[in-house]
Amino acid sequence: MPAPRDRQRPHTPPGTGPAPALPRAIWVLGFVSLLMDVSSEMIHSLLPLFLVGSLGVGVALVGLIEGIAEATALIVKVFSGVLSDHVRRRKHLAVVGYALGALSKPAFALAQGAGVVVAARFVDRIGKGIRGAPRDALVADLVPPAQRGAAYGLRQSLDTVGAFIGPVLAVGLMLLWANDFRAVFWAAVVPAVLAVLLLIVGVKEPARAPAAAGGSPIRRDALRRLGTAYWGEVAVGAVFTLARFSEAFLVLRAEQLGVAVSFVPLVMVAMNIVYALSAYPFGRLSDTMSHTALLGAGLVVLIAADAVLAWATSWPALLAGVTLWGLHMGMTQGPLAAMVADAAPADLRGTAFGVFNLASGVAMLLASAIAGLLWQQWGAPATFLAGAGFAALALVVGWALRLRARLLTP
Repeated sequence: MPAPRDRQRPHTPPGTGPAPALPRAIWVLGFVSLLMDVSSEMIHSLLPLFLVGSLGVGVALVGLIEGIAEATALIVKVFSGVLSDHVRRRKHLAVVGYALGALSKPAFALAQGAGVVVAARFVDRIGKGIRGAPRDALVADLVPPAQRGAAYGLRQSLDTVGAFIGPVLAVGLMLLWANDFRAVFWAAVVPAVLAVLLLIVGVKEPARAPAAAGGSPIRRDALRRLGTAYWGEVAVGAVFTLARFSEAFLVLRAEQLGVAVSFVPLVMVAMNIVYALSAYPFGRLSDTMSHTALLGAGLVVLIAADAVLAWATSWPALLAGVTLWGLHMGMTQGPLAAMVADAAPADLRGTAFGVFNLASGVAMLLASAIAGLLWQQWGAPATFLAGAGFAALALVVGWALRLRARLLTP
């Protein structure tokens, strides 16, 4: 496989003055993500308890529901990305995706059995799959290459703000409304509807040049135009994600270390706060330096996080590991998205993000399965030490590929 390279892109060198402001549409897309994440997390943070406690659903079925839902989102992302390149209307598909997410929310409040919840969760994840790749491609369409890291970092930062506001708001409303799940679910409809309205009125899609290859993006000649540099980025993203398993293991580690059950959700809140605060600054930084260098630094931070979590014996140590985990997320997610946008032709960006998201999602599922088996057989330290080992391997492979690319470059 040819080694991925940083593409030559214009940037503002450090110290030459302030970077230009991001377009208003990027901020709007960020707040759309924030509002929808607030809505989704208000429901998802309570849904397992609602299914088991109120509807009498078994834990095994809860796991099956979540697995099917996430797999559905991964598959749909590929098709929506391809479709956005074909119809050349990214915003329209994003609106459809967010609207499906909003329409699914009342079903959770009205559900009297598991069947309605499964259907609503299915529709919600289809909506997520439809909007993901077109929205990411739209970000690249809206900004010049020199601002892509900052744009993706800002959108991810605001998205993550919603991810920790949602659970906190759900807890507050549950206390206020005496554990009335359905009332909280109805309240979650409001930010979802606002997200759709904001996207419709706040973002104007830029005009796009005709596709270079013509026809459907899934034609062989069109896919060939993605090039070896792009497929190298897909491979890097998959290997990188393989080193980072689900954050659910952070929650399990907190419970194992004796954190009270009522406070365990605060682990994810803490991680997301660090992630939200760091994503935009590191996104801007990635516009002024090598993407691969920043990803390498992120892997070093992930190794440190895994090591701390493996040997943690107290709440302060756990918090330190979680903080490092959130920092590595902030350092890496914006540059990864910018690398995909840089490597893909403009008229195939939707397809490029769809395939990239699928590969990364499959790697995440595989990593989480391996982590679960290690936890079950040898305990939590083995899981986190294995994660550190995968991250170190990814770091070595990345350096080797970069060195090979330099040696082969005339």
